[in-house]
Amino acid sequence: MTSSRQPFAPLHISTDSFPEKQRLAMWREIYGRNITNVDIETIGDEPFHASVTFQGLPGLGIVSGSRSAAHYHITRQHLPRAGDQVGLSMLLSGASTTQQLGREIVGRPGSGVLISGTDPSANTMRSLGSFVTLVLPRPALAELVPNLGDAYARQIPAENGALRLLLRYIETLHRDDALEMPGLAQASANHIIDIAALAIGAKPDVAHEAHERGVAAARLQAIKADITDQLGNPDLSAGMMAIRHGVTPRYVHKLFEREGTTFSAFVLAHRLARALQMLKDAHFAVLTVSAIALECGFNDLSYFNRTFRRAYGATPSDVRAATQQAR
Repeated sequence: MTSSRQPFAPLHISTDSFPEKQRLAMWREIYGRNITNVDIETIGDEPFHASVTFQGLPGLGIVSGSRSAAHYHITRQHLPRAGDQVGLSMLLSGASTTQQLGREIVGRPGSGVLISGTDPSANTMRSLGSFVTLVLPRPALAELVPNLGDAYARQIPAENGALRLLLRYIETLHRDDALEMPGLAQASANHIIDIAALAIGAKPDVAHEAHERGVAAARLQAIKADITDQLGNPDLSAGMMAIRHGVTPRYVHKLFEREGTTFSAFVLAHRLARALQMLKDAHFAVLTVSAIALECGFNDLSYFNRTFRRAYGATPSDVRAATQQAR
């Protein structure tokens, strides 16, 4: 019998699903020994909490979640099981410290630190906080970053533009179903490596190429996610997106043109799709067709009706009536 789980579907594990008195012991066994190969030592008397999601992509992994105060130690006894990988850990909230190679890095929200996969380390969450850690293939990263070893156990500041973009890109990946398609999953993995290399310090001769591949893809992904959040905003425009993402309107248009579409076509398609969803949803039955059109960003009802019929072969009223009859 085959599994119905998608090849790149996320896996979630949380202490909330464990018996209260066994949470720490079970977390040490399942997460510490069986999954991540680390020793865990709690800090203070607060109830222990941890919630982590693992997202696998071709050649790399994304680990994200929240943890209460505790030390996570990787000792020399753990290293033989480690692969040829490095970790890029980024703190989202809370306070943390990372120790490796005789250095201690004090984390602050938005900052990152690159961890060697062949040396002992300790990561400490000083208070309840959230994080994202990338498990990256060292050979691929070493091709892009000169003297990669010099970057280990050194802070990447929160002001690093590539690091901020990397966090936004990872956030958008978790919001859609694109990773269910293996080809897109591979492309996303390549983009993550490109942007991570830029954040760490890519070679000058490859930085431009990495920027074009990874940064452009990540910006487009972030802009698309932002558009879906702003569909009901009548002021939604390429200029508005440009200001929100720190680029020019022409650059926004170019990103969509590279995909063989336009900014306007993308916005219209998603507004129509949202209107179709609302017309079929019983929760919105109290809204008139005009109200739904406004909710989806259409100020001109005749234009809404015309484009809706062109897209779906029926008027909004016909779709609503057919849905109600089918209930």
